[in-house]
Amino acid sequence: MTNVVRYLTHPQVNIDPSVPVPRWGLSEVGKARTEAVTATGLLSGTTQVISSGERKAIETAEIIAAKMGVDVEVREAMHENDRSATGFLVPDEFEVMANQFFGHPHTSIRGWERAIDAQLRIVREVEHVLSRNTPGDVLLVGHGGVGTLLYCRYSGLGIDRAHDQPAGGGCFFAFTSQGRRVLHGWRRLEEL
Repeated sequence: MTNVVRYLTHPQVNIDPSVPVPRWGLSEVGKARTEAVTATGLLSGTTQVISSGERKAIETAEIIAAKMGVDVEVREAMHENDRSATGFLVPDEFEVMANQFFGHPHTSIRGWERAIDAQLRIVREVEHVLSRNTPGDVLLVGHGGVGTLLYCRYSGLGIDRAHDQPAGGGCFFAFTSQGRRVLHGWRRLEEL
């Protein structure tokens, strides 16, 4: 049985350089965007909501799952690429680092997790979830970096930031549970 699997990135967050990035929560804009998608009913066939262990992803997943009456399963290894070696970076510096991360996938840039390793990790987590063959659609809630790496793998593309989600987060792509055929590339949350 083929179901739809959607990988959704968390929307806008409260940026606080004094708090570790994995503990950042959704901003009011991010919460409002997530609440709005629950009213569409387009996720009604979803029977599993799986989240990264980072706070912003969990908050996104909980908002959606609560409206659908589904529990959230947290999978710690679905986290964003490990950037703890540098901690918070101002936006311009972050963009340079992200370009290097995707541009040199077999190299650790300033101590960041290598893109190839992050890709193997996120694919392993998704494959574990899908191997259970649970009936119904699946919503995976995570992050832009590893989401792009997952998109590249299932699309048969090399790791490249050209395939990254649009700026701002709160985007999703979809693929089939059987055969992992990508149904469409990144779309904004509001198109769910």
